Amino acid sequence: MPPKQVDRRIQPKQKRAKATREHILDTAATLFGERGIDNTSTNAIAARAGISIGTLYRYFPERSSLVDELLDRLIAEVERAFTQRAFGMQSTGAPSSRDDYIAVCAEILDVFAEVLVAESDLIRALVGSVRFHSSGIPEFEPRLRMVVKLIVIQFVGPGDDHTREMMSWVLVNTGFTAVLRASADDVSDDDRAAAIAMTARMMGTWLHDERQDSLP
Repeated sequence: MPPKQVDRRIQPKQKRAKATREHILDTAATLFGERGIDNTSTNAIAARAGISIGTLYRYFPERSSLVDELLDRLIAEVERAFTQRAFGMQSTGAPSSRDDYIAVCAEILDVFAEVLVAESDLIRALVGSVRFHSSGIPEFEPRLRMVVKLIVIQFVGPGDDHTREMMSWVLVNTGFTAVLRASADDVSDDDRAAAIAMTARMMGTWLHDERQDSLP
């Protein structure tokens, strides 16, 4: 078993230090989105942030630490928004018609789109760098799968746990991939909306049919 990696990123407790750390991250996010990660040095980030390179290294000892942190922050934001919306959907009760199921899936995809479209430049840079770093977009799926699984159980009904687990996996990955591609800069707003609506229709129809099959 390989040795466990130690997270060397400083987690400051003082308000000023936290603000400095967030400023570095915000600056890195802007530059990564503008230039790409491979074309952005830590010296360039420090210069744009108006700090010394030594100060940057106090918080992030290498560029990959910035990439990992930005990925974590992005995933946490999607997770927060999704969880909030998911609990709202749960309180409305289970859908009944195919259109209801499609509407639920559209809600899920809207959560993804709200974050991904707003951060499209950074997303493009981060996705291109995932293969070079230990953490990344793959962490998105296990962190959201349990929330989606609760929705699946509520809307489709109880059943074989492995089947519900796989359904949740498919929903998260299919939905995220579709919205990720639709969030690209070269996709128009109309095409993005059409792609998301079509994905919601496919996912909703599938969930509805699964529900009908599970009824006695």
